[in-house]
Amino acid sequence: MKLQQLSLFLENKPGVLREPCEALAAAGIDLLTMSLADTAQFGILRFIVRDPVRAKQVLEDAGMVVRMTEVVPVEVDNKPGGLARALGAIEAAGLGVEYMYDFGAASRGGKAAIVFRFEDPDAALAALHAAGIKVMTGEEILPQ
Repeated sequence: MKLQQLSLFLENKPGVLREPCEALAAAGIDLLTMSLADTAQFGILRFIVRDPVRAKQVLEDAGMVVRMTEVVPVEVDNKPGGLARALGAIEAAGLGVEYMYDFGAASRGGKAAIVFRFEDPDAALAALHAAGIKVMTGEEILPQ
């Protein structure tokens, strides 16, 4: 299953990260997981919410530029080699990983939930399924 992730480019200065968080909070939208990468001038905030279409509109209404992309939540064994197995399946299919980050709230029972952005999400889904690696469903990854 693919999830919709929202991404914001943020200027790298104090207070800028708070603005989208406050806009989402005012609309009652909870950040379920997020990742922040930065350089000297700007950062990229990537996050997943239960209602990405509404969140995108809230942020755009607040004057922010938002991009929506597809990501894939993958369950890996939370032990040495668990992530390497999933990466091996992707590599064997000749595919690349653009980035990934932990979805800790969805990790449980000796399993870790990792959000992947693949260069070709559909091909990655096929490769993961063929290797017997679990791709998580919305019910598993998004708390009710």
